[in-house]
Amino acid sequence: MTSDSATSEGPRPAGKAPGQESLDPQRTRIMGRLSYLLAWFGGCVSIGTFAMGSSIVGTLNLLQASLAIAIGCFVIGVALTINGAAGYKYGIPFMVQARSAFGFTGTRLPGLIRAVPAIVWYGFQSWIGAGALNAVSSTLLGFDNLVFYFIAFQLLQIALSVFGFQGIKWLENIGSGFILASLVYMFFSVLDKYGDVIGEQLIDIDGTWGLPFWGATMLFLGIYSTMILNASDYSRELKHGSGPGLLTTLYAMSILPCTLFMGLIGLMVSGATGVADPIDVFANAVDNPPLLITTLLFIAFAQVTTNVLNNVVPPTYVLMDVFKLKFRSATVIVGLLAFATFPWELVKDDSAAGLQLFVQTYSAFLGPIFAIMAVDYYLIRQRTLDLDKLYDAHGPYRGINYAACIATLIGALVALNVSAVSWYASLLPAGLAYYLLMRHWPACRRFNQ
Repeated sequence: MTSDSATSEGPRPAGKAPGQESLDPQRTRIMGRLSYLLAWFGGCVSIGTFAMGSSIVGTLNLLQASLAIAIGCFVIGVALTINGAAGYKYGIPFMVQARSAFGFTGTRLPGLIRAVPAIVWYGFQSWIGAGALNAVSSTLLGFDNLVFYFIAFQLLQIALSVFGFQGIKWLENIGSGFILASLVYMFFSVLDKYGDVIGEQLIDIDGTWGLPFWGATMLFLGIYSTMILNASDYSRELKHGSGPGLLTTLYAMSILPCTLFMGLIGLMVSGATGVADPIDVFANAVDNPPLLITTLLFIAFAQVTTNVLNNVVPPTYVLMDVFKLKFRSATVIVGLLAFATFPWELVKDDSAAGLQLFVQTYSAFLGPIFAIMAVDYYLIRQRTLDLDKLYDAHGPYRGINYAACIATLIGALVALNVSAVSWYASLLPAGLAYYLLMRHWPACRRFNQ
């Protein structure tokens, strides 16, 4: 793919300084293929994946769980390539890309739907990271104050976030090796300690290849369905020269290792002990104090790499678009909002099922928006965007495109009635409804220009 100079907006800035991210088309791209792969690798160590593994205990055996994770990651790779194509080609972020489908005012709907899960996961993962730091502090220093570490950890992440994608690039690149080594170590520690129980409860059971299996693929996909929606926020930073096949491989291969290790660790440990809090899990799984401290520090570090890439940038761009804020101001507000998510309630042992329901519910709304944006870019626009119109608040994309809003509602209603596979179930009804409305409803005529 190459950039389309005929549709570029000459007067816009040719680049940006760290911490000065904007919604303008991206001119200077800072990530090569290796940096991009490592960024996704480091950004996908989600403790939420651990919780999804915990939530399928007793449903699937180890082989079925492994295949479910692999299938979910492949679907993620394909979907990221599809929805990130516009950002990769034109250098535009999600909130700008969505204007052609939803309208300038209408983008607040997909923006809000995308921002809420990000902020919830931000708070959840920050609490986990703070718990890891508190455990290290209690062991080494005798100082035990989880609330203090939560506040301090969150302020640290806010400070790191203001450096924008330059900071994200180096944070993810440097941390990826440490993350991979730590995950491998934790995986084999769990096998060594709970091997007998794992054999009885996860290997010797029949499990199922039916709806619960496909529901499990959607759970592990659902963790990243938020990122699928705003794929352009990331792809606009990747240098040109990679085709769709290579991009799909980059996405899938960067997401698969972390997702596989975290999901299986959650499944095995929760199946063996009934414990869902990852801090308690690893404290029980690792007997060597120095290694335990290393593991806990990994958990804390992994939350930083995941949050700044996946849970800070998307809602930040939403606030920038809706309230016309600067990047740094928006990142601070997002960080403060994460305090209000009550993450201490989400880490309880009985919360895994609640998190599963949370993923299924927001995926029921994210799936339709993905389908609408894909239909809009590939079928309605034929992969050709007019950037002048995308940045003209008084042009044909002004206001709200009700076709997109109606199609989102149709897809979500269908998905909520098939909650186990909500993301999958929403795609066809939402995409088909949007296409038919855009082709046959006179109210959509100006959006078809």
